[in-house]
Amino acid sequence: MLPGDKPLVWLQGEIKTPPFTSLARVEAGVLLRRLQRGESLGLPHSRPMPVIGQRCHELRLPDKTKNWRIFYHTAADAIVILEILEKQTQQTPLETVRACQRRLKLYLSIK
Repeated sequence: MLPGDKPLVWLQGEIKTPPFTSLARVEAGVLLRRLQRGESLGLPHSRPMPVIGQRCHELRLPDKTKNWRIFYHTAADAIVILEILEKQTQQTPLETVRACQRRLKLYLSIK
């Protein structure tokens, strides 16, 4: 990490092959690195998720036969990974949204 880069704080999930293909894992790493350096990503790579909380987004990672999502929060001092999942429907499952909200609330309360 370079000085000034934000660390990644993993509250849930991991990115490894399998189940990610090696290409999707590399793409996830590149996008997360861009976030660490302070870059703001937009579509098609990232989409705001205000239903989870302020400064929350989902990284969108198409893979060979799957679509992965990495839900994250951009804190002042870190990129907080809230959840990683295989997206199977158009709508984000309510269970996932609630889990991300709980994790974010806990993270912000102990900061």
